[in-house]
Amino acid sequence: MMTKTQESQKHKGVRGIAASERGIALLMVFWVLTVLMVIVLSFSYMTRTESHATLVFKEGMEKKFLAEAGIERGIMELFYRNQNFSVEGSDIWKIDGTPYTVQMEDGYYTIRIMDEAGHVNINSVSDIILKNLLLNVGVQAEEVDTIVDSIMDWKDPDDLHRLHGAESDYYMSLPTPYKAKNANFDTLEELLLVKGVKPEILYGSGEKNGIIDFLTVNSISSQININTAPKEVLMAIPGMTPELADGIINYRQSKEIMGIQEIQGILGENYITMAPYIITGGTNSYTIESVAYKGNRKAGYAIKATVVIEANNKFRYVYYKNPSHKTQ
Repeated sequence: MMTKTQESQKHKGVRGIAASERGIALLMVFWVLTVLMVIVLSFSYMTRTESHATLVFKEGMEKKFLAEAGIERGIMELFYRNQNFSVEGSDIWKIDGTPYTVQMEDGYYTIRIMDEAGHVNINSVSDIILKNLLLNVGVQAEEVDTIVDSIMDWKDPDDLHRLHGAESDYYMSLPTPYKAKNANFDTLEELLLVKGVKPEILYGSGEKNGIIDFLTVNSISSQININTAPKEVLMAIPGMTPELADGIINYRQSKEIMGIQEIQGILGENYITMAPYIITGGTNSYTIESVAYKGNRKAGYAIKATVVIEANNKFRYVYYKNPSHKTQ
């Protein structure tokens, strides 16, 4: 038989165990609540992230469609130009890279059309024009000779080295070996395979243009159309001066240069030097750059395409990059 003291101690022990169990239960509740809060917060964060990603994707697709609409608009304007047709209240679009902005609902796109004959044909370019162009876009003088000779070696049919050039023996010694093409360039991006041509030289950096903006593989002419060539290309022509280049650009703002007498009147005595390198007519190949924007966003979606306008209101793409390297 237990004494009162023993019974009291027993009750205290039971109460202690009960209190301990309640403490453990309370800790478990806190732990479960903490886990639930983490799960809820994680789910909320994931929901917000997915929602933001969906909005970004939606806006990206809308800008992509706007940029594609810009390419189609550019093609339409080329047909208008070839037919000497303009919509009432608007002028025929220029093909010298002049930007045109078209406002759409909650967005807009900016288009530039460039006549390929206004660029330097990399497959038929002379050494002097290529050298001048490289210097004009800021390539260091000590790099220019290597790049010029290596480009010429890349596309000529033999394995003979120019003084500063490179043939298959050089390219086969690289960590990832390959042979010189010994044929014409199919794309301008192919220049990255050539000794000395770095991405920043081809594509440019920051506000600085690369040579890709002034070269072409699609012009059927080896000469340069002075009605559409940018100043960097005009300055690559032997005999050209900054004053003459500015004069050409200012003159063609109001009308295209037509005929030898008109050219001679602008170029003066320099015409004889420049005559072998220039023309006043274009080809049927054009590059269209379309950059689309939504709202007040600064980042744009860019597409670059080169089209050949054919007879019977037909056209074909010879180059299409979506998105292009320019997303300004």
